[in-house]
Amino acid sequence: MKYNAVIFDLDGVICHTDKYHYEAWKKIADELGIYFDETINNRLRGVSRMESFEIILERYDGVMSQEEKTEYTTKKNEVYKELLKNMSPADLSPEVKNTLDGLRGQGLKLAIGSSSKNAGFILEQLGLGGYFDAISDGNNISNSKPDPEVFLKAAQFVKEEPGSCLVVEDAKAGLEAAIAGGMDCAAIGDAVASGLATYNLNTFGDLADVVK
Repeated sequence: MKYNAVIFDLDGVICHTDKYHYEAWKKIADELGIYFDETINNRLRGVSRMESFEIILERYDGVMSQEEKTEYTTKKNEVYKELLKNMSPADLSPEVKNTLDGLRGQGLKLAIGSSSKNAGFILEQLGLGGYFDAISDGNNISNSKPDPEVFLKAAQFVKEEPGSCLVVEDAKAGLEAAIAGGMDCAAIGDAVASGLATYNLNTFGDLADVVK
């Protein structure tokens, strides 16, 4: 085996919660009278909650205190969590589940490396609560991607050196984080176009060949 562990970004890789993020941010933007659309929403992928709000506020005319920013981002998260309750194991594609089971069957350790503070809740909703060997997420990091912290901690949690871990990402910032942490990375979705990845995946199932 080329690797001992595979670290997955959650959103856009294991599952897709983009629509819920979009709906929650849209609600906040509408409340503040800020223009917000899918294009702006795409800039928020893989970015922390506060940084996302700063991007939305680029179109805001007023001045907002740090306290107000915290209030609005907290509110966004509450709306988002309510929407996440709509998620179920039906949102986990059979291809993803079968591939994960296959990797585990080959003796690989599996971890999550996500900027989200809701990773645990999302995994529960998908029926993957307790499935991964480790979860490194927004609750245990102080720097979001492209800083490698989230992936380095995931490697630490599964007791592996960065060089023996493969990161799977759908965002350029995530690939940059993996590279900065000294890890090989596989790109899926939009991240393929960046040309940064060690491997480019057409589908999640391609991972089975990459790790051999």
